[in-house]
Formats: sequence, structure tokens, C-alpha cells
Amino acid sequence: MMDLRAIYGTDIPPVQGRRLVAGDAAVTLERGQLRHLTVAGAEAIRAVSFLVRDRDWGTVTPRIDDLAITEDGTNCHVTYRAIHDMGGGQLVADIALTLRPDGLEATVTARCTGQVWTNRAGFTVLHPITGVAGAPVRVEHADGHVTDGRFPDLIAPWQPFKDITGLTHRAGDAMITCRLDGDVFEMEDQRQWGDASFKTYNRPLSQPWPYRPDPVFAQGVRVTWQPATGLAPPAWRPAQQPGAFPQTALVLTASDAERAARTPADLRAIGPSRILCHLDAAKGPIGPDLRRFAQLQRQFPDLAMDLELIARCPVDGDLDGEFAAHAQAVRDAGLRAASVMVTPAVDRQSTPPGSDWPPCPPIPDIHAAARRAFPGLPLGGGVTSFFPELNRKPALAGDADFVTHGLCPIVHAADDLSVVETLEAVPHILASGRGIAGGRGYRLGPSTIAMRQNPYGSRTIPNPDHDRVCMTDDDPRQDGAFAAAWTLGLAAAIAGAGVTVWTPAALYGPRGLIRDDGTVRPLAALVTALAACAGLRVTDAGIRDGRATLTLDQHHFIANLRAVADDVTGLDAFAWRRGAAWDLHSPAATPRS
Repeated sequence: MMDLRAIYGTDIPPVQGRRLVAGDAAVTLERGQLRHLTVAGAEAIRAVSFLVRDRDWGTVTPRIDDLAITEDGTNCHVTYRAIHDMGGGQLVADIALTLRPDGLEATVTARCTGQVWTNRAGFTVLHPITGVAGAPVRVEHADGHVTDGRFPDLIAPWQPFKDITGLTHRAGDAMITCRLDGDVFEMEDQRQWGDASFKTYNRPLSQPWPYRPDPVFAQGVRVTWQPATGLAPPAWRPAQQPGAFPQTALVLTASDAERAARTPADLRAIGPSRILCHLDAAKGPIGPDLRRFAQLQRQFPDLAMDLELIARCPVDGDLDGEFAAHAQAVRDAGLRAASVMVTPAVDRQSTPPGSDWPPCPPIPDIHAAARRAFPGLPLGGGVTSFFPELNRKPALAGDADFVTHGLCPIVHAADDLSVVETLEAVPHILASGRGIAGGRGYRLGPSTIAMRQNPYGSRTIPNPDHDRVCMTDDDPRQDGAFAAAWTLGLAAAIAGAGVTVWTPAALYGPRGLIRDDGTVRPLAALVTALAACAGLRVTDAGIRDGRATLTLDQHHFIANLRAVADDVTGLDAFAWRRGAAWDLHSPAATPRS
């Protein structure tokens, strides 16, 4: 029997979907949403879902009642009621889904009772990215005009298409048309958050939120297909930059540094190349925190200490005075910094499309003041959050010596399959990030399953039941084999992108390698092994057939990214190993030295 806690860090089992088939079409029903619609074996639509977001953009998990599934040999019909508790009220949605050999239809009638406030409530349609990014698409609009365009290749910071009533694209040998009604729909490029999809959703972000929906509203999604003519256009793929595997960093707070100084064996056992020292000057003077980092440095004098400095940067403030004070605090603490990354505090929060940018001094002025305060020290630009915040404000990269951002795979969906699918999007993110960084250094900041800070709301989402929850800062999978397999997948996904430093974990805390009781999480063994490979030549890396593979000179790593055992490699669900390389293209799949 599968040990759920060993794999997922929780006894809550993953959701099991049900595959529905009608002719050459098939789709998976999972908790009311439709996933992976295929037509003649080719993925046409990644998902169709009725979703409700709360004030912090957290996904409200509904209670599903009266689920009924009927299959008559030709068509499949699904009906259910989704009850969303919204604090002071409820949003109750009656949903009907039909799959036919020539189409798919989803309709909803929703009713609100009490005080219902939401940032979004309605259908979302996800298009996949593989074979779709950069490909042609025909967009129909509410006024009847048609746009012949393309899905973005590099990630679009803003909505690539607005006022959408229909989308037509090619999948395999079929032309897929998706029509939407009941509201105004627009598309965002979800790759920038790590989702492997382009998302079409209702209610433009230019309209105010949170909002109170109508007491009763209805929407519909209709997908049809027909044979395509002509040859399919070539698919766009992110360019690869073969090179060396990056240095491994761990992110520490000052309290983490104090603990590590008391138990230096913890840090010594992992052997990272660098420490990312988190400093938030917006909360107060950084001198006390710097002294704790300096205490740790005295025990690890050869370990590079990079400062991640969130600066106050008031719009009418004295930038030279602020950064001079920070630099003096570093000197007073006796800390030898290897680099300093600076970002203004206001840019920790996302500025969505249609919103006013918060007051902030010009980034060139911030960087100039930082350079004067820290002469000769490599300067980093970018964000302490995620790629969308950098992509929407590339000025944050400025003229810095290196550019950085982090990654979180549970912004929009937290189920196991969605988290694994984010690995498809990572090369797209890094190709787009490289477009901003140019030839400068590119560092991938803290990239863990759980979210360390929510740029899209006032808080990370509580997770008292230790379940799979979007935008939580404490994900149970960090305690299981799942996190190690996903992190090896991340390593494989970044290996060809020219990243110079990556930060796959904290040392302590819910996103760390070591638990509060001092025991070591399964992820620690993988991070330790990869940290020792810094600078080795990447000879092979990729994610294929549910496996992540990474070869660094003669060091070969492989992980099973599926919830079932891999008969070819012998790996259990979400297991990994280091050893001889495997020829996975051979029918016998025999090991090779």
C-alpha cells in the first residue's frame, strides 16, 4: 500500500479524476473541472473550470453536491452543484457539462446569497503551451470583428487578447474553436506565474475588485472541432544555453542564521555555495539582523553571503542617506557581503493590469544610490517575489550586474498534477527573463512549492488541515518525496537557461530542508547532491514521459514525476536517484555507463 505521508507529507490522498470518452474526444473530470481535453490524441484544451476567488485571490474550494454522471454510449453528461462559502454569504453554482464526439459544452447558473465579495467568479478556459506558444490563433470579439494573431512566444506581461467571444487554434490535425458567453472575457499569459497554460477568464482586471456579483448570473463555454487543412506551423521552443550547472543557495532569515550558528552541522551537511540573507528594511533597522548573519559567517568564512535587501525608498526620501545607513550597518556588523540585491518595498506587491502604480523613486536613482553606498559590490536588481512582478516592471532590473526573481508553483492551482505541470513553463519563464537580463548574470531566487510572501493579497493562505492549498506558506509536500522529485524537475528545467545561482529551499521553516525538531526532510539529500555539482557541465537535461533527467558530466540524476511506479526505471512514485545514466529511448531501457 502507498505510504501517503512519505510521498506527500499528508494522509490526504490526491484527487482521482474520471476519464470521459466520446468518439475521438476524451476529457478528465476532477472535482467538477474538466482537464486535458484531447481530440484524436492531441491535447486541445488544458482545462475548463468554474472558479471563485476570494479577496486575496485565493481559490475558494467548493463543496460538490448532487454529482450525476451519465454515459449513453455516445455522449457523456455531468451535472453537479458547487457551494462556495464566502464568509458572510454563499455562491451556489449549478453546472452542466456535456462531451460529444464533435464538441464539449459547459454551462452554469449561479446564485448569491448574503454578503458575497469576490475578485473573480466564472468560467476559465486554459489552453496548453506546448505547441501553442507562438502559434496562430483567431480571436472573435463582442463587436463582431476578428483578429488573426498569435499566442505569445516570450511571456506577455499584460493580456495578449481582450474582449473575447471566441478563440480558434490548431491541435494536432484538428482546428479547435472555443466560444464564451455571459460576460466579458480576456486572456492572460499564465506562464509568468509558472502555469503551463494561457488562461481566458471573465471580468477584465481593469474593472474594480473585489466586487459583488449579480444575485443570479449565467455563463457558457462551447468547444467544437473540425479537421484542419494544410501543414501545422512549427512550434516555438525556448532557446537553450548549454553551460554549467548553477551554484546552489539557501535563503535564511536572521533567526535562521542564529539557529544555524548554534547548530553549524546543519549547514555543513548541506554544503551550499551561497546564503541568501533576507533583510527587510521596511520593518525597521537591519543592524540586529546583520549581526546574526555576521555571527554565522564567522563559522563559515568561505561561504558567500548575498544580501537580499528590501529598501524603504519613500518617493520623497533621501536615497543616498538610506543606503549609506544600510552600508554602515553592514560594516558595523563586520559582515563581508558577496553581493547586494536591492528592491523597493512597494514592489513586493503586484500591480495588476488597470491598477495605478504605487509611488516609487525612479529605479535608476535607487540603483545609483546603492552603488555609491556599496562600491565594488555586485549589485542585483529585480524582485523578491515572482516573474510577473519583474515582467510587468522590467525597469526593476535597471543597470544591475545581475537580475533575479523567484518561483512558486501554487499561485493558481495546488493539486499534484498542476504543480508538476509548472515544470513545463519554467523554460518559458527563463527565456523571457533572459530577454530582460540580457547578457548579465541571472539568478533564480527562492523557488519552493509553498509561497513565502503573497504579492497578490494581504497574506498567504492559512493551511490548518495540511492540505494542498493555493498560495499557502506551508505546503505538506515539502515533508515528502514529492518535493524532492519536483525540485529535481526544476533543476532539469533550469539547466539549459544560463542561470548562475538557484535557491531551491530555505534551511529551516516550512520551506526548509530541516524541520523544527531538527530532523531532515527528504529534499535535503537531493539539494546536498546538487549543491556539490556546481560548475559541472550540463550534458543532458529535460522532462520527458513523466521523468526528469539531469546529467552533469558523469553525474546522472533521474526522478519519477508520476503518482505511480515507473516500470522502466524501477522508481516508486515521486522517487529519485543518482547513478548510472539510462538510455530511456531503448526498448529494454538498459543502464549505460
